[in-house]
Amino acid sequence: MLGIPTALLAVFAAAVAAQSGSWPHDYPGKPSTPFGPDWQEYFRVKDPLPNVTWPVSRQFAGNIPVGRPGHPNNTLFFWGVEHRNGSLTGNTNDTEPWGIWLNGGPGSSSLLGFGFENGPIRLSPRGEKVTPNNYTWANLVDYFWIDQPVGVGWSTADVDGNVHDEDEVGRDFMGFLGNLMNVFPSLKTRPLYLTGESYAGTYIPYIMKTYFGMEYPPVNIAAFAIGNGVFGSEAVYFNLPSITILETYPQLIGYNSDVFEYLREQEHLCGYDLNLTYPQVGGTFPSLSIGPPPGDSLKTRKDTLKRRHSVGRLIRTVAESLDERTAPSSSRRKREFVPPTSNGTINPIYGCDLFDEALHYALDNVQPWTDPATHFTYYDIADGLAAEAQLSGDEFFNDPRVRAAVHAPTSKEWSESSGYVFTGSEDGSDPSLEPMVFLTELAANASDHGVRVVIYSGNDDALVSHRGSEVVIQNTTFGGIQGFTRKPSTPWYDDDGNLAGIVRQERNWTYVLVKDAGHLVPYNSPERGFVLFRDFILGISDTGLVVTSENGTVSVVGGEDPALAGNALLGQPGIYIGTGVGEDMTTTGTFTFPAATVAAWESFIATATATRASSGP
Repeated sequence: MLGIPTALLAVFAAAVAAQSGSWPHDYPGKPSTPFGPDWQEYFRVKDPLPNVTWPVSRQFAGNIPVGRPGHPNNTLFFWGVEHRNGSLTGNTNDTEPWGIWLNGGPGSSSLLGFGFENGPIRLSPRGEKVTPNNYTWANLVDYFWIDQPVGVGWSTADVDGNVHDEDEVGRDFMGFLGNLMNVFPSLKTRPLYLTGESYAGTYIPYIMKTYFGMEYPPVNIAAFAIGNGVFGSEAVYFNLPSITILETYPQLIGYNSDVFEYLREQEHLCGYDLNLTYPQVGGTFPSLSIGPPPGDSLKTRKDTLKRRHSVGRLIRTVAESLDERTAPSSSRRKREFVPPTSNGTINPIYGCDLFDEALHYALDNVQPWTDPATHFTYYDIADGLAAEAQLSGDEFFNDPRVRAAVHAPTSKEWSESSGYVFTGSEDGSDPSLEPMVFLTELAANASDHGVRVVIYSGNDDALVSHRGSEVVIQNTTFGGIQGFTRKPSTPWYDDDGNLAGIVRQERNWTYVLVKDAGHLVPYNSPERGFVLFRDFILGISDTGLVVTSENGTVSVVGGEDPALAGNALLGQPGIYIGTGVGEDMTTTGTFTFPAATVAAWESFIATATATRASSGP
């Protein structure tokens, strides 16, 4: 186990205090009866929201207990939006779907999704400006954004109320849903689509594990969908995809073929060059770990600890890592490029922290990232302004008028992301096993219950790359076969007819790659996020579906494009650059490399990837 410095333990203790010791506020008109339909009027958002000057659907919001014994103040905060008047409170058809959205972190408020991704409004970075979101998922179905676990965002927790582990996350969530169904009883039998992103890739599998273990669950889950999800170990979601990321955005290494070959050798030495077959053969993949590099330092260990403690914290620590560029060279790890060799040794400084090695090369050597005005964000490689790292919305959500309108607690300030502290571990990190460990069992339960599984990824994400998601799929047995039987290579298109990415559907599992979008797909591309939800999460499109006829002939709806069957879908040609921060952030152009440099790379990579494919097992 990583030794935890005393200073870091103090930080975790302070974070626990910040996330606990809060309670819901009683607003006028609160019923004295147990939860039931008479609470609907209490939770209804009646007062206008500041700067929202257009007609909006009816909304309901407030805190509801999770029902954990001994913790009366442990509640989750919800914000629900009707897709048509009366659809939450009237006699709605049992077949009409509804949805839930969860952000990740751990410790990120789902109101980030409400205000910046798929909710009915779009906030400016701090929330000073509000505009309508014409691509809200609530245009299609009733939708709820829920702050969880307890203590996150506007959810509340007793002083000792934070969850111990993910199993408790699942139990708390089902307890909350039971109370929510008492308030909105029509939801109980309607098909629920449970959706989320990032660390929700850990939350949702544990929630589903709890759901499948209940004899009488409070809801009827039809599908769960996870975007850019953390299913496996850090090695799988963060470092294993490094070469795929460089094939997607060779700009990171300045289209330098020597650097690529060197890093590809490191990939092999670290065991990250897994061979995906369709279907997967040879059993499950071996466990992968990063491990400390031979030259392990306290800084390296603290960096690793921060990342393991909270995936979501990367969005807040980007600026910290960028500050290293202006620090004295003696205080930071300056990469010295080592040309490709055949001596078979792992870099003594970085070990198998492969993406950090590539990133530091970019920050030290490659335009536009050597320019102090240009930033790198793991969440969207093409975004040189690091816009995602500046999303907050605190001025809107902490406005007293908003707080009162949505019946939010007065015992705490809303925070977009705090880095959740689990009480079941010494250092506050999540002590639970990664979902990959039990995903095959979960898939069997999903098949038995007719629950569809949707995994999607933004192509421009460097934090939880699509390659890691593809590895997770091929490592999972569903419908009696390990992984997909055909490599995802079917194109799908947005409503304007533009190529929007790649899709594969097979045996009740769907995988979607979204072109020109990063970690926050509905934020980066609201239009494509809307089509993704409508066509593939709700399941109205069979594009990419593998069909086997009675005579055994296999076909794919929408066909397959060999040009899309590689390990990487090429990213955007330019890196967005600009000026300003927060509300004053402005994109001024894109940085592109000379055409001759790009052409030389294209010639090199065509041969390099062909060689890799022919030499693979």
